[in-house]
Amino acid sequence: MSAKTKIVVLHMKELIYTGMIALLGIFLIVMLILMFLPDDSEGEAPAPQTPGTESVQSTYRPGIYTTELVLGSSSIDVEVIVDSEAITSLRLIPRSDAIATMYPLLEPTFDSLCEQIYENQSLEGIVYSTSSKYTSLVLLEALRTSLDKARIAPESETE
Repeated sequence: MSAKTKIVVLHMKELIYTGMIALLGIFLIVMLILMFLPDDSEGEAPAPQTPGTESVQSTYRPGIYTTELVLGSSSIDVEVIVDSEAITSLRLIPRSDAIATMYPLLEPTFDSLCEQIYENQSLEGIVYSTSSKYTSLVLLEALRTSLDKARIAPESETE
């Protein structure tokens, strides 16, 4: 047996490509495993409710409620999404791209109001700046209209 030295030449470009393909393969395997694992909530039956308890516990009828807000010659929709106890989402849906240009205070004012509404889960106690007072009042009125559509009317008791 002769002791011949073997020289192995590795090209850096080939090493990088091989490493990237290996990482991509590992990433795909992990994603497939996560995608096909069953969720914990999957297959569980919802808790049964007795008749009449929904109106006692629930504040809103779950759903999406919109109010049209007319601004000059164009309009936007104020969308409120609620579940049975809370306000989950508030959105402005412009019908025209010119709304943001014509009313620059609309988006920042709406975002400021949304933060407070998400925190309080109510339209009460909302604070707005004096520079956007009228914009805030118009938006709050549209939000109030949408929430009134979603609100479950308390049952009137007859004596």
